[in-house]
Amino acid sequence: MTTHSPAAPNKMAILAIILVSYVMIILDTSIVLTGLPHIQRDLGFSDSALAWVQSAYTLTFGGFLLLSARAGDIFGRRRMLIAGLAVFTIASVAIGMAASPALMIAARAVQGLGSAILAPSTLALLQTTFAEGPERTRAVSWYSAVAGVAASVGLVLGGILAQSLSWRVGFFVNLPIGLAMMLAAWHYIGETGRGGGRFDVPGALASTLGVGALVYSFIRSSEAGWSDTITLAAIFGALALLCAFVAIERRAAQPIMPPRLFASSERTAAYAARLLFMGGMIGFFFFTTLYLQDELHYGATVTGLAFLPATIVNFIFAMLLPRLTRRLDNALILAVGLALCVAGLAWLSRATPDSVYLTAVALPMILIGAGQGLTLGPLTVSGIKGVARADAGAASGVVNVVHQIGSALGLAVLIAIGAIGADVLQGDALTAHRVTYAFTASTIMLALALALVVAFIVPARRKTAAQPSTTTHHTTEKEST
Repeated sequence: MTTHSPAAPNKMAILAIILVSYVMIILDTSIVLTGLPHIQRDLGFSDSALAWVQSAYTLTFGGFLLLSARAGDIFGRRRMLIAGLAVFTIASVAIGMAASPALMIAARAVQGLGSAILAPSTLALLQTTFAEGPERTRAVSWYSAVAGVAASVGLVLGGILAQSLSWRVGFFVNLPIGLAMMLAAWHYIGETGRGGGRFDVPGALASTLGVGALVYSFIRSSEAGWSDTITLAAIFGALALLCAFVAIERRAAQPIMPPRLFASSERTAAYAARLLFMGGMIGFFFFTTLYLQDELHYGATVTGLAFLPATIVNFIFAMLLPRLTRRLDNALILAVGLALCVAGLAWLSRATPDSVYLTAVALPMILIGAGQGLTLGPLTVSGIKGVARADAGAASGVVNVVHQIGSALGLAVLIAIGAIGADVLQGDALTAHRVTYAFTASTIMLALALALVVAFIVPARRKTAAQPSTTTHHTTEKEST
């Protein structure tokens, strides 16, 4: 087979392919959330089994991320992008055609595998296509902006489709989009070639099983609690496997997650801050939805529309980010963004059953939306900064794994915190209690992320800025070898 390699890559076309492919993942995740009641009724899901519509997807998505990311470095990122699109598209059609709960859950698990292949491929291609600096910052800004907008649009679209047509339509539309993206990727994206060396099989097995067991323990805890025997076994098994994974990576000739990725204090702090940020922000989406529906009694479509203040402002600030980075340091912008999120969530945590939407929800959402727009892009830039081209997939895999684990861990922790002292409450008082506790805990998570940025990323960026460009280049090359 002849590899197509355009002499002058069309970067705008490549960026469009990356963005649309990533939007498919984000959009479907949100569409499922608002379509769950209709899925339950149409397919006859029990209450406990319904949770696996999302959990099966999360399990395979989180479990296979590192494996898929490193596979892109070895086998070629265009191959992996097209493979991810193919798996995701076929699974989407299978979900739309599902006639039973078992088929639905199985198809969602396969779709999660497709996302695990697709997500790191998009970020790795963005990293290798756009040069570090203003060009990459602008591309990452679009990447982060469409992710934030797609999440909110998916909530609205899922409700509209489920109520007016069918929840199945949201999955069937992936067929023409997926096919178009596969053809476009083959035409516009040049293959990166196959990397040398052997594939890290022990590391791949340990990371896949370890991350999968960790995600499963969080999923299980929401159903059976933290004292459940299987939950505890999954946690200890995950810790043992992940410890073994670290030991394997230190000795592997071509590790699936090179330890050198953590040689930079800026990257390491960015991974930890992203974990905390996603933990806090999943609380914003989950518990705001709960508050709007149970306290303010909004329907699914109106609930999705109620997120528009955050969505619109998020997009505006994400698009302003490239211009801001020309005047201000990336780390300073990141710190300001997190500070805005902290302020917005602290304000939102004061909402009560008698609060008015405009002052209790919409205005805090504006701060949160601005903070999101200023945070995700710089966090991503810091997470992949200075990484060698050969490690682009591995670095993007770490970013995505932290993203998924942060969401899964954050939601499990916030649900547990929201349940503290709630056993004697009922109705609106119960929901208000859970929302207040969860938002307060989310605020603390984001404050800790801000502390990491101030303590490690800001000094690291100042130190880099103070060094001559030749020294910086030499340090990056040495760190990448």
